[in-house]
Amino acid sequence: MKTFSENDKVPRVLLFATTTGYQTRAFGDAADRLGVELVFATDRCHMLDDPWQDRAIPIRFYDEQASVDAILDAARTNPIDGVLVVGDRPTVIAARVAEALGLPGHPPAAAAIARNKRLLRERLRESGLPAPSFVVASLDADPRAVVRSVSFPAVIKPVALSGSRGVMRVDDPTGLRAAFARLGRLLQSADVLAERDAAHQVVLVEDFIPGRERAVEALMHHGDLHVLALFDKPDPLDGPFFEETIYVTPSSEPPEVQRAIGDAVRRAASAIGLRHGPIHAECRVNANGVFVLEVAARPIGGLCARALRFEEQVPLEELLLRHALGESPDRWRRESDASGVMMIPIPRRGIFRGISGVDAALAVDGVEVVEITAKTDQRLVPLPEGASYLGFIFARGESAAFVERALRAAHAALEFAVDPEWQVVQSHHG
Repeated sequence: MKTFSENDKVPRVLLFATTTGYQTRAFGDAADRLGVELVFATDRCHMLDDPWQDRAIPIRFYDEQASVDAILDAARTNPIDGVLVVGDRPTVIAARVAEALGLPGHPPAAAAIARNKRLLRERLRESGLPAPSFVVASLDADPRAVVRSVSFPAVIKPVALSGSRGVMRVDDPTGLRAAFARLGRLLQSADVLAERDAAHQVVLVEDFIPGRERAVEALMHHGDLHVLALFDKPDPLDGPFFEETIYVTPSSEPPEVQRAIGDAVRRAASAIGLRHGPIHAECRVNANGVFVLEVAARPIGGLCARALRFEEQVPLEELLLRHALGESPDRWRRESDASGVMMIPIPRRGIFRGISGVDAALAVDGVEVVEITAKTDQRLVPLPEGASYLGFIFARGESAAFVERALRAAHAALEFAVDPEWQVVQSHHG
C-alpha cells in the first residue's frame, strides 16, 4: 500500500477522542506511516494551554454546538480532509462536523440513534427487525410499577453508557427493584453526572435474549456494509453482569450463520440510517435468529483493535485512516492467522498493588503481548459500576481454538495483588 506522503499535499484527518483513549497512540503511529497529519479534538478544558503538547482542539463533549463551532473555526485556516471518532460520546459531534465540511460520514441523526439504546430499540422495532420487548422508565419512577410491565428474566441497563456498564440481569420482581436502585446510584455518581447527558435520567428494561454473543467489526462505505471481522465471545454472557472477556476471530459459526449475522447487521445499520464510517455491532444468536443488540457508529474500543490485523501486517487504525480519506475497503482482507484478545477482568473491588506472572504469561505459545493498563495504587471497581479493565492479553495462532486456549493459559499465569479499599487498623494493648 502506498502512503499519502507520496502525494504533493499532506492530508489532515480529525480524530475525536477522550484525553485518556488507548487508541490515540496507535492512530498516531498509523498516521506517521501513511504520511498523514492527525489533528485531535479532545474533551478538555480550553483554559489550559495545550497540556498534553498535542496541539489538540479543546472541546466539551456535552456542549455539541460549541464544539462544532470551535472545530469549524479551526478548519477555516487548517482544512480537514477526513473525520474519525473513537468512543461513543463524540460520535454526534463528529457526524455534524463531517456534514458541515461536506465530508462523507454517518448522518448526525443516525449517530444519535446509535448512541442511545432506547432510540436504537425503537428504530429496530419500527423496522420490523428482531428485537427484545422493552419498557422505558425514568430514574424517579416507582420500580413496583415497572415490574408490572416486565417479563422475566429481564435485563436492566442505562441507555447511554457503554462497555456493559450498569447492565444487570434480573430474574424476579425483587431482583428488579434492587437492580433499579443500584443503577440509579450509578447514574447519580459524580463521573456520570459530569457528562451532563439527559439520557442518563432514563433506564431500559428489556427481555433477556439467550444465545451466543458475537461482535461484528465493519465499515459502511457509502451505504454498503463491509464486514472486517466477526468475533466469537466464547464465555457465556448470561448474567448477573455482562463483563466481556475474550474476543476471537475467525468465528466458529457455520458459513450460513455468519452470513445471517452480516445480513442482520446490514439491515440494522440501514434502519438506523448509518452510511459511511466504522461500525461496531453486538448480536445474540439463537434458534429464533440473529438479534442485533447494539450498532455503534465507531470502531472497536480500547486496545482491542490490536487483535485485528490485515494483509501486509496492516493494523485496523491504518485502514480507518485510509477509509476516512476516501479509500474503498473492497480489497481489504484480514490476515490468515486466527487472533484474539482477553480483556483482563477486575477480580474484586479494592486498591491495585501489583501483578506477577507476566513473564510466564508471555511464555505461553501464541501469546504476543500482555499489557497491564491499571496503575499501581489505582482504585479498582468491577462491573456493573466499573468502566475499565486491568489490561489486555493478545494472541495469534493457527486456529481460534488455539488462540482461546493461549489467552486462558496466559490469564491463569497472572496473579493480582488487590488490597481492600479500607484497611482496618487494630490496636494491641498489654
